[in-house]
Amino acid sequence: ELPESWADMQEPLLEGMCFTLKYLGMTLVEKPKGEDMAAAAIRRIVATARVGARKFQKVILTVSPRGISLQDADTKEMVENISIYRISYCTTDKLQNKVFAYVAQRQESGALECHAFLSPKKKIAQAVTLTVAQAFQMALDLWEAAHGGR
Repeated sequence: ELPESWADMQEPLLEGMCFTLKYLGMTLVEKPKGEDMAAAAIRRIVATARVGARKFQKVILTVSPRGISLQDADTKEMVENISIYRISYCTTDKLQNKVFAYVAQRQESGALECHAFLSPKKKIAQAVTLTVAQAFQMALDLWEAAHGGR
């Protein structure tokens, strides 16, 4: 349950807000953003995830103005760290409304990847999306403050 003043809570976001989700998978995408592109990518990921009978990796997704970090929920091992500057899009899928996804550019190859996660509730998926949006805004504010508003 998110508090009413949730949108004003910047302190915890600076430290990083944590969400426990299940990692569904990744697919390459052509465009850095767009609802249709994301919806199609999520459909592909979900379809592939349904075919494989494996258990999904439970991850702790931490959102901060620095970006998104993924940690294995069981082993506490760091899976990935994505800079806020490499993330071009994030969304909660309209049809699969418990699915949160983001698009990020691979540092090495420049390839665009869409990563999808399953949350226990629709509200949590929406909260992750809102938190990432807030982190973007905060990163921009911090950057502008550091660069004298240029």
